[in-house]
Amino acid sequence: MHVSTARPVSLFIALLLLSLAGLAGALLVGSVPLAFSEVLSILAGGGTEPWRTIVLELRLPRALAAFSVGGLLALAGALLQVLLRNPLADPYVLGTSGGAAVGALLAMLAGLSGAALGGSAFAGALLSTLLVFGIARRGGDWSPTRLLLTGIIMASAWGALIAFILTIAPEHNLRGMLFWMMGDIRSGDLPWTALLILLLMLIFSWLLARPLNLLARGELQAITLGVSVRPLRATLYLLAALGTATAVTLAGSVGFVGLIIPHLLRLAGARDHRILLPASVLAGGALLLIADTLARTLWAPQQFPVGILTAAIGIPVFLFLLLRTRAEVHA
Repeated sequence: MHVSTARPVSLFIALLLLSLAGLAGALLVGSVPLAFSEVLSILAGGGTEPWRTIVLELRLPRALAAFSVGGLLALAGALLQVLLRNPLADPYVLGTSGGAAVGALLAMLAGLSGAALGGSAFAGALLSTLLVFGIARRGGDWSPTRLLLTGIIMASAWGALIAFILTIAPEHNLRGMLFWMMGDIRSGDLPWTALLILLLMLIFSWLLARPLNLLARGELQAITLGVSVRPLRATLYLLAALGTATAVTLAGSVGFVGLIIPHLLRLAGARDHRILLPASVLAGGALLLIADTLARTLWAPQQFPVGILTAAIGIPVFLFLLLRTRAEVHA
């Protein structure tokens, strides 16, 4: 497939500049504003206390976590939209986030936090992934429609269990539980793990760009041109589930990033997956960087869940895309 180089280069430059601007904003803005020169000095190994602590132990890990979560969700969304052959598919549609939420809430009930909380969330996401995949494959075959329906049913089951946990939870635990479910960016050591997972996922999925381009045109055409569709579908599902599970473990439920970013990039002309996949990572990471910075500064010292801002951005965009798609169908 021939790819014009001018437009992808300009797109990547714009997204890279947006990501760097988001990172700079995350490091500069906060309850203690810092000068750009001071931040550069700290990143270069200089600076003084307590500014080094603020930048290196608080803001930088959180910024990396936000970028990782946004990139993972956008990449998972791009893969799922090919897998389900639906441009409005979302990473949370297969129940992965519900399983992670149940795992995290049970850990909170047990008084766990930190790595134990993250591990419980990841275990719940993994369990949900295995259940959906196992049920959808029962009988030896599965289709995108069967996978989608199984995921929706599993998500409903997790939702009922979440409601039960919140009902029986002690009063002093409820605020933390609700805050996590609405999107709570966490830092610590996990951002580096998430960044590594994001990089590996991007490399592996980019190597599948040509089969993805063919699959996006239709399963029959992909088979005709030599694509092994069944192994490819399984690989896409597992990659999307891994990315979603990692993101949910790190930040709770942050909606709409995986839905709107790939779709907007396709509308901008990035239909080739060699361009779409890395562009989704940059755009998703930049979006969540900016949203998280706004969430912790707009109403300071009160901090809001980042999921509220992504929903405020995502719902109007989703309605616009839905109406646009409907108009195109009627046309």
